Amino acid sequence: MRSAEARDNYEMHTQAPQIGLPEKKRGRAAMREIAYQDIVTAVADLCIKANTLLPEDIRQAIQQAGRSEESPVGKAILGDLEENFIFAAEKGLPICQDTGMAVVFAELGQEVHITGGLLADAVNVGVARGYVEGHLRLSVVEDPLRRVNTNNNTPAILHLTMTDGDALRLTVAPKGFGSENMTRLRMFNPSAAREDIMDFIVECVSAAGSNPCPPVLVGVGLGGTSEMAALLAKRALLRPVGGKSADPFYAEMEAEVLARINTLGVGPQGLGGRTTALSVSIIPYATHIAGLPCAVNLGCHVTRHAEVIL
Repeated sequence: MRSAEARDNYEMHTQAPQIGLPEKKRGRAAMREIAYQDIVTAVADLCIKANTLLPEDIRQAIQQAGRSEESPVGKAILGDLEENFIFAAEKGLPICQDTGMAVVFAELGQEVHITGGLLADAVNVGVARGYVEGHLRLSVVEDPLRRVNTNNNTPAILHLTMTDGDALRLTVAPKGFGSENMTRLRMFNPSAAREDIMDFIVECVSAAGSNPCPPVLVGVGLGGTSEMAALLAKRALLRPVGGKSADPFYAEMEAEVLARINTLGVGPQGLGGRTTALSVSIIPYATHIAGLPCAVNLGCHVTRHAEVIL
């Protein structure tokens, strides 16, 4: 990739001169500055908000499930879940004792210049501040085998995407590990049929049982490479409950898989009923002729996320 100086040289020698035009009319967008400290503050606030306020779409889905659930036990549990998220919002307390590992999606406009420090550092400082000052459980260990707690829930998992424009969209999605541990990846042969993929998704939810604290949200990444499929599956959990794929082919798959999952009998908190999942979201991506990766990531009934645009 050319440096800014090399690009300027290239444009100067390949375009007709625009003598007398102001700088902004020569095709150069002015850079917008976002301060490091503003990012720290935003991330800290989002960590607290995400852990205490359940997204409205999930709130409504649980309430609707409570009205339609046929199992008396399942209906009672859904009522308890509703009481819990209402109480958490009123008192400013975590919806779940597992306040998760902070997963942060950052969409950075290419016309943005961050001043005062690095984006990754700002995210981690913000997570540390949000979790410590928000009195959220600190669940991150600095090494996967030696297991020493970092005491501030960092480092976060940061996914950065460059976009058009001059804004920074930050989404904080704390991920509890009751559901994260149920993640599955299968590298299918390219000859696998639509039904094979659907069977795999249903099997994942069935095998997970009560572990991910159902009713769950089911995120599916299909295609790409192994790591891309896993990332897509996690991104799929951000789609609002009740939404569907823009591709009718996948929208139909989502509806069929959801219907099959809700006949498994797992039910709310694994104690039986027809409300095992609230949604299924599939995100497809181009892949290699020799492969067909499929990742499934489950979100518990407290699939939290909050976002802001700076």
